[in-house]
Amino acid sequence: MFQGSPRITLDAKGRFSIPSRFRESIEESCAGEMTFTRHPDGCALLYPRPVWQKKKRELMALPFAARAFQRIVMGSAMDVDVDSNGRLLIPQEIRNMCGLVNKEVVLVGLGQHFELWDAQKLAESEAQAKAENLSEIAATFNF
Repeated sequence: MFQGSPRITLDAKGRFSIPSRFRESIEESCAGEMTFTRHPDGCALLYPRPVWQKKKRELMALPFAARAFQRIVMGSAMDVDVDSNGRLLIPQEIRNMCGLVNKEVVLVGLGQHFELWDAQKLAESEAQAKAENLSEIAATFNF
């Protein structure tokens, strides 16, 4: 299970080193075979390939009214592999569509997948959520 939000740095080619705390789980769950896509919120999503295969079936089973959503998510999907140095290359198209143009990004572990955010964009998104309805949603969860 992936959890935590480490800040990571992209190199000049758009690669990042997978934090060591995630490497073993990634190797066990998918042998380093991952899939990037994008989320309508503007971040990149990163799935172990077996999890993505299940999500892809769910996505394609949505009704016709969900075509725009399917286009965003399915139309952006790209398979990638962890290299021998434990790095992933974020495809240029994903970097452009998700605003991952700065070197500082945040890899947010969300159970079976990750969100990858530009650090500044994530801070803005979280501030907006706090200003809108985060307290109401949090009130339904028992810490």
